[in-house]
Amino acid sequence: MNKIKAFLTRDRLMEIFRFVINGGLSFVVDFGLLYLLTDIFHVNYLLSAGISFTASVIFNYILCVKWVFKGAEEQDAKSKLIFVGSSVIGLGLNEILMWLFVSIFGLHYLLAKIIATGIVMIWNYVAKRWALVK
Repeated sequence: MNKIKAFLTRDRLMEIFRFVINGGLSFVVDFGLLYLLTDIFHVNYLLSAGISFTASVIFNYILCVKWVFKGAEEQDAKSKLIFVGSSVIGLGLNEILMWLFVSIFGLHYLLAKIIATGIVMIWNYVAKRWALVK
């Protein structure tokens, strides 16, 4: 219990709050681009999901460095590589979950995206915090 209290300081709670806001904005980029590419331009949902996820990761990275994680602007090459690697893993998780929910379970691709995003979000916080905060 003491470890949890030590982890959940006021600064950490604000960081988590900023991360959630960043995630929400990144989701709007991801979801909006997915819809636009799939429904308007008729791109396959898996290709659209990969493109939209990548665009949202770039947007997310900029906000993480500039706003979410204090001191992240001073990251070294290793931290940047870890961030990119964690994003590639997140992309892989996103694609697998999208395929699973749409092709196997028969969900609509937008509902599948919402579920996949919730799952990948947990991975993203842990990995990006580890990559950006020393």
